[in-house]
Amino acid sequence: MYVLIAGGGDIGYHLAKALHQHGYEVLLIEKNRKRANELSDEMGERVMYGDACEVRVLNEAGARRADVVVAATGDDEDNLIISQIAQNFFKVKRVLSVVRDPRHEALFFKLGIHETICSTRFIFNILEQEVEYGEVLPIGALLRGEIEVIEAEVTPESPVVGKSIGELTLPPRTLLSAVVRSGQVVLGIPNLILQPGDTVVALTPPEYEKQLARVFRGTAR
Repeated sequence: MYVLIAGGGDIGYHLAKALHQHGYEVLLIEKNRKRANELSDEMGERVMYGDACEVRVLNEAGARRADVVVAATGDDEDNLIISQIAQNFFKVKRVLSVVRDPRHEALFFKLGIHETICSTRFIFNILEQEVEYGEVLPIGALLRGEIEVIEAEVTPESPVVGKSIGELTLPPRTLLSAVVRSGQVVLGIPNLILQPGDTVVALTPPEYEKQLARVFRGTAR
């Protein structure tokens, strides 16, 4: 499967790495030259410099043979343009778009972009869930069930308290993508020290869900 990702921010970067680790052919398009060069230093030929809002750039990136296009820039207008070009011009079978402002979701849907990911609504739904404190809870699935999105509460008794994300021994192919702390979202940076009350959002294959739970609970339950 060939996946084109537009936008080399945190979402696009981590998604590209995760997909590559799972054996997908991936190309990440970034329009900021400095950022594109930084990504190229790490990811090599899997990064392309250019503006994915341009038909020419998407064509050079191989949009005609892409199975999936993900519009993950930090601008909803750009994401809408990229999605429409991919879907209507290149006839890409599956187009997914990040939507920053929940008020824009209806517009995307009206214009035919039906698969959207709104990070604001996603985090809000997590905070609204009434679950037992300390529970490790599956909250969704990506890649048609191949990756689980997991929410884990950090309790005072959790063995991860006082440890940085980079210190944790995680199951294979597992990524801690974000931490919700005092109502604020913090990206899962390696030197972030986990505290009681934190909510961790992680991506992991279903077969490693119980192993991930033990990382946070310290038990096999």
